[in-house]
Amino acid sequence: MALPMRSLLTDPVRYLQSFRLFLTNSTEHQCMREFMERQLPAVIQSIGNGKPTINILSVGGGAGEIDLLILSKVQARYPGVTINNEVIEPSADQIFKYKERVAETSNLENVKFTWHEETAYEYESRMNAEKKTKKWDFIHMIQMLYYVKDVPATIRYFHSLLEAQAKLLIILVSGDSGWEALWKKYASSFALDDLSSYVSSANIKRMLESAGLKYQLYELPSHMDITSCFIEGNKDGELLLDFLTETCEFSKTAPPDLKRQIMEELRKPECSEKRDGKVLFNNNLSVIVIEP
Repeated sequence: MALPMRSLLTDPVRYLQSFRLFLTNSTEHQCMREFMERQLPAVIQSIGNGKPTINILSVGGGAGEIDLLILSKVQARYPGVTINNEVIEPSADQIFKYKERVAETSNLENVKFTWHEETAYEYESRMNAEKKTKKWDFIHMIQMLYYVKDVPATIRYFHSLLEAQAKLLIILVSGDSGWEALWKKYASSFALDDLSSYVSSANIKRMLESAGLKYQLYELPSHMDITSCFIEGNKDGELLLDFLTETCEFSKTAPPDLKRQIMEELRKPECSEKRDGKVLFNNNLSVIVIEP
C-alpha cells in the first residue's frame, strides 16, 4: 500500500536537510548578497537619521547569514551607533546556528541581539497580549511569507510597526520564477496542510496596490541545479524534490502519475533551462521595499 503524502514541514529535520541542500545547489544567497552589497545601502540611507539607537526586526531570521550582512551595511552607514537587532525564528536549531555565527563574527560590539523562538503570528499575539507596540527602523521578512496563515494581515501588522523613516523589506519568489509555474499548476496536488501556502511577489504587489501602499520592486535572477532530481534513487535529488513540492518523501509517496507529471513539468522552459548538461530551475526572487 502506498504511503500517504504529507507536508515536508511535518518533519522538521528533513525540512532543514532539504533547505540546506537547496541553499548549496542554488544561487539563492549569492543573489541576495549581491542585492545587499549593491542596493541595500540606498534603501537604508535614512532609517537611522538622528537616532542614538537603530531598532531592527528580523522576521524569520533563520541561521542569520543574510541578517549579519544587513547589519554590516547598517553599521557602515551609521558607524558606532547602537543597533538593537531582534530576531523572530521558530526553529531552535536555526537560532542555535545563528548564535554560533554571531560568536564567530567580529565587529558586532555595538549590536545587541535578542532571539524570540516563535512564529510571526506568536510574536504578534504576545505583543497584543502584553499591549506593546514597539516601533522599528527596519523590518525584514526574507523568504518566510509562505509559512504564515494570513499573508495580508501579517504584512499589515508589521507595516504598522514602522517608524516614520523606516522601511519594510520582503524577499520572496518572483512571479516569473519556476516556482510560480510549478505551484500555480500543481499546488492542489501537493500534500499541503495549513503549515504553508504558496505566495509570490505577484500576490504581494496586488495586495500592496489595493492597500494603497508605496513600494519599490527589485528582481533578482537566481537558479537552482536540479539535475540530480532526474537520477532515479539519488538521495540529493529526492531531497530537492521534497523541497520543490514541499512534500515529505515525494519520490516514494506521490502517485506515479503525479510524479511523472512533475518530472515533465520541471523540464519545461517555464520552470527550467538546460545549460552545460545541467537542468537549472528558475529560482528568481523579488525584493519588495515598502514605505511607512
